[in-house]
Amino acid sequence: MAAKKGKKALGDKAKGGGAGRTPGLGRVNGHHQENGMENMTLFEVVKMGKSATQSVVDDWIEAYKHDRDIALLDLINFFIQCSGCKGAVSPEMFRHMQNSEIIRKMTEEFDEDSGDYPLTMSGPQWKKFRISFCDFIAVLVRQCQYSIIYDEYMMDTVISLLTGLSDSQVRAFRHTSTLAAMKLMTALVNVALNLSINMDNTQRQYEAERNKVVAKRANDRLELLLQKRKELQENQDEIENMMNAIFKGVFVHRYRDAIAEIRAVCIEEIGVWMKLYSDAFLNDSYLKYVGWTMHDKQGEVRLKCLTALQGLFYSRELGARLELFTSRFKDRIVSMTLDKEYDVAVQAVKLLTLVLQSSDEVLTAEDCESIYHLVYSAHRPIAVSAGEFLFKKLFSHRDPEEEGLPRRGRQSLNGSLIKTTVFFFLESELHEHGAYLVDSLWDCASELLKDWETMISLLLDEPMSGEEALTDRQETALVEIMLCAIRQACECHPPVGRGTGKRVLSAKEKKTQLDDRTRITEMFAVALPLLLAKYCVDIDKVTNLLQIPKYFDLDIYTTGRLEKHLDALLRQIWEVQDKHTDTEVLEACSTTYHALCNEEFTIFNRVDIARSQLLDELVDKFNRLLEDFLQEGEEPDEDDAYQVLSTLKKISAFHNAHDLSKWDLFTSNYRLLNTGLQNGDMPEQIVIHAMQCTHYIILWHLAKVSDGSSLKYYNDYGDIIKDTLSKTRQIDKVQCAKTLVLSLQALFNEMLSELGFNVDRSTSAFCGIKELARRFSLTFGLDQLKTREAIAMLHKDGIEFAFKEPSPQGQGSPPLNLAFLDILSEFSSKLIRQDRRSVHMYLERFMTVQMALQREDCWLPLISYRNSLQAGGDDDTMSVVSGISSRGSTRSKKSKPATSSKRKLPEGDSSDAVWMNREQNVQTPVMMHSPHLTSTVLRDPKKMRPEDICGKAQSPNKRLCVLLSRRGSGLMEDDEEPIVEDVMMSSEDRLEDINEGMDFDTIDIDLPASKNRRERTELKPDYFDPSSIMDDSVRIFHFL
Repeated sequence: MAAKKGKKALGDKAKGGGAGRTPGLGRVNGHHQENGMENMTLFEVVKMGKSATQSVVDDWIEAYKHDRDIALLDLINFFIQCSGCKGAVSPEMFRHMQNSEIIRKMTEEFDEDSGDYPLTMSGPQWKKFRISFCDFIAVLVRQCQYSIIYDEYMMDTVISLLTGLSDSQVRAFRHTSTLAAMKLMTALVNVALNLSINMDNTQRQYEAERNKVVAKRANDRLELLLQKRKELQENQDEIENMMNAIFKGVFVHRYRDAIAEIRAVCIEEIGVWMKLYSDAFLNDSYLKYVGWTMHDKQGEVRLKCLTALQGLFYSRELGARLELFTSRFKDRIVSMTLDKEYDVAVQAVKLLTLVLQSSDEVLTAEDCESIYHLVYSAHRPIAVSAGEFLFKKLFSHRDPEEEGLPRRGRQSLNGSLIKTTVFFFLESELHEHGAYLVDSLWDCASELLKDWETMISLLLDEPMSGEEALTDRQETALVEIMLCAIRQACECHPPVGRGTGKRVLSAKEKKTQLDDRTRITEMFAVALPLLLAKYCVDIDKVTNLLQIPKYFDLDIYTTGRLEKHLDALLRQIWEVQDKHTDTEVLEACSTTYHALCNEEFTIFNRVDIARSQLLDELVDKFNRLLEDFLQEGEEPDEDDAYQVLSTLKKISAFHNAHDLSKWDLFTSNYRLLNTGLQNGDMPEQIVIHAMQCTHYIILWHLAKVSDGSSLKYYNDYGDIIKDTLSKTRQIDKVQCAKTLVLSLQALFNEMLSELGFNVDRSTSAFCGIKELARRFSLTFGLDQLKTREAIAMLHKDGIEFAFKEPSPQGQGSPPLNLAFLDILSEFSSKLIRQDRRSVHMYLERFMTVQMALQREDCWLPLISYRNSLQAGGDDDTMSVVSGISSRGSTRSKKSKPATSSKRKLPEGDSSDAVWMNREQNVQTPVMMHSPHLTSTVLRDPKKMRPEDICGKAQSPNKRLCVLLSRRGSGLMEDDEEPIVEDVMMSSEDRLEDINEGMDFDTIDIDLPASKNRRERTELKPDYFDPSSIMDDSVRIFHFL
C-alpha cells in the first residue's frame, strides 16, 4: 500500500471548508472549544488532561467530517508538538510539500539544546501526558474504525507522517513517532480482531442459513450475509495493509534503534499484539524479534522481552504454541536468571515458572538445578521467585493415591512434602542457610512450613510399617527448618543479610503473627520437653531446640494451665547442661533461662527458683572441686582438671546472660588465676575460662554501677518523658512551664550541693543545665501568643528562685541562686515585647540600687538577664559573658518589620495583666529563709503558692528532673552542635497554630554518639558479645 495515496487526494478537499466555525461543532480552526478552552491545540488539551479523551476525539471527528484537511493538519501538528518541536506545519506546507520536506523543515526549527521533550521530561504532569497521549491514539482509532479509517486518506497520511518521523535523526521525533506508531498498530490490531470475530460470526450465520432446506432458506438473507462478509473481508485486507505498513516501515527498523527506550517500546507492543491477536501474530515470524532482543545490552529492553513472553505463557493455550520458540531460546532464558540486573533475573525466573506450568518436559533437570540454588540468593525478590519455582516443581504434583491422605500428621500429604523439603535442603549442601530457604518458600508455602504438628510427629512418632524412618542427619535438618519457620512466623521479617530490615506490619499481619505465636507456644510447650528428652545428647539438635522458648508467649503457661510442662522443660534444661560441656549448648541453656526469667510474667518465680537451684549446685561444685584442685603438695590429675574446666565453662556461660554477683565468684577465680600465675602450670583452657568469668564479673559490676548512676540530660530524655511533656503542655501550658523551671531549679540546687556556693559558670555541670534550658525553650514553638502566659509565669518563678536565698557571705554579695538568671535568660527570646518590659519591672522589685550598679563578675548573670529583657529587642539571649561554653549563648535572629497581618494582642491586656497581678502582695524574698528546693511536685495553682511548691519534701518525682538532665563534659562537646536551631530558623515564618502540634518528636535532635552519651540499652550486656558493652573506660580498667 503506497503511503502517497492519501497525498494525491489533498487537492480534492471538500468545498465549503474553511477557517470559520460550523454551527454545532466544538472546534474552531481545529482548536478545542469546550469548557472555556478556546484556541487551544490538541497538544495543549491532551497535556492539560482537563477534558475527557473521548470528547476530544469526538470533536476532532466532527471537524474532520466538516473539513478533513484542517482537522488532519491539526492532528499532524499534534504529533509535531508532542515531539517537543516549537514549529508548526502551515496549511501551505501541508498542501504543497511532501512529508520528507515537512520533516526537514520541522527539523530545522527544532531546538535540541535542552535535549528534553515531553516523553522524557520528569514530573507527574509529563507522566500523565504520556498516558493521555497513548489513550488519545487508541480512542481515535476506535472511534474511526467503522468509517474514517477506510477513506484512504486519514490513515494513509498519518502512517506516512509517522513513518517519516520515525526515521529522523532527531531523537525526539524518532521516539515520539515510534511510540505513536506502535500504539496506532495496537489499536489497529484490536480493529482487526473485531473484524475477524465478525467475519467468523457472519460465516457461521451464512452456513447455518445455507444448510436449511430450500423451503425455509431465505435467499435475501444469504445475499446480505455474503455482501457483509465481502465488506468485512475488504476492511480486513485494508487493516492488514495498514499494519504491514507500520510493521515494515517502523517496527523492523526501530526495534534495533540506538536508543534503548525506543527498542523497549517496540518489544513491549509486539508482546501485546501476539497476546491480543495470536492467530495473526503468534508465530515464528514475529517471535524471533523477541528472541533476538533478549540479548540486548540494556536491561530495560531485556526486561520488556521477558514480560512480553510472560503474557503469552500465562495462557496454557498460547504456551502450547510456543514449543519451537522455547526450544530455541530456552537456554538464553535460563542464563538470564543470573542477569546482572536484578529485575531481569527475577522476571526470568518467573517466566521459567510459567514455562514449567505449561509443560514439565521443556526444562531439563540441569535447567531446574540452576534455578534451585537461587533460593539461597541474598537478593530476596530473586530468592522468592526461585522459591515459587521450587514449590511448583517439587510440591505441586500429587499422585492419585495421595488424594485421600489426612491433612496433618506423619502420614499426611504435608508429611511427604516436609520430607521433600528436608531432602532438598540436605542435597543443596548449604545447611547454614536454612533460614534463607524458609524465607524463599514463605510466600508460596507458608501453610506447609507452619505445619509444626506434622514436623513434631515426624520427630517423635515411630514410623509406620513399610515407612522409611528419617536418618539422624535428616532429623537434624528438620529441626533446623522447624526453628527457622518459627522464627519467620514470630519475627515477620527476612533473615539477616536479606532485606532492608524490619517493616511496619499491617493489622492483618499483626493478627496472624499473634495467632502463630499462640499456636507455637501451645504446641511446643508440650512437645519441647519430649524433644529435648529424645535428643538430649545431640549437640546440634539440642542447640536449635533450646532457641524455641524465646518465641513463646509466656502468659499461655498460666492461662493454658501448662505449668507442669514448664516444670518438665526446666528439668530437661537441667539434664542438658549436666550432660554437655559444649559452649554452644551451654549458652543456649543460659539464653533459654533468660527468656523464661521475665519478671512481667507469673512464671518468673518458678523459673527463678529453678535457675537459682541450678546455679547453687554449679557454684558449690566449683568451689568443692577448686579446693581439691588447689591443694598444696598434690599435683592435680587430668580428671580433676577436666571437672574444674567443665564446671567453670558452665558458670561462664550462665554468667554471660545472668548476674551471678551474689555467689561471689571473683574470689574463687582470683585464687585460681593467682595460683596459675605463681606456679605457671595451670592448664590453658582453665585460665581462659577463669579470665572470661572474671571478665563477666567486672562487666556486670560496671553495668550495675552505670544503671544506678544518673544518666542526665538528653539521652534519658526518652520517648515516655517526651510524650508526657507533650501531653502536659496540651493540657495546661502554664503548669508545664512551671514543671520545666522546677526541674531546672532542682538541678541547680543539686549542682550547688556538689560544687559549693561559688558557682563557676564555665563548668560542664552549669553548661549542661543551661543547654537543657535552651532545649526546653525550643519546645514552646514559634507562636509567642499561644505560650505568652506560660513563658511569663516561668520567668516569674525563675526570678523569685534567683533572689530567694541570701548570700552566705553576707550583705554586698550576690544572692545564692543569682547564677540561675543566666539559665533563665535562655527563655527570654520567647517573651513578646510587652512582657519583656513587665518581666524587667518585676525583676527590679527584687533589686536594690547597689545591685544595679554592680559590675563584678559575680553579678554578670544579673547583667546578662537584664540585657536579654531590654524592651524593643527581638534578639535571643544577649549574654555578655564570653567563653562560658563552647557554643556561647548569643543567637541572633533577623528582625522582621511588623505588618498588618500579624496577630494583635487582645484588647485590654496590659503589660502586667497576664501574670503579674496574680500576686500583688509578693514580698521581696531576698531575706526569706525558705526550705531548700527538693521537689518537682505540682499542685493546683489555685490552691498552692510558689513558696509552698518550693518547700515540699522530696518525692519520687525528683527522678523526672534527673532523667531530664545529665552532668558531665559531654553536653558541650564539639561534636554535639544541635540541628534544632537551623530547623526552627527555617520555619520562622510559620506562625499559624504551629505551637499546638509541636512536641519533642518534631524537634529531632539526633546528636552523634560519644562516650559520655550512651543509650541505656548499651549498658546491658549483649550475651555473646561482651565487647559490645565496653566503652573505652571499661577496657582500660579491664587491662589494668
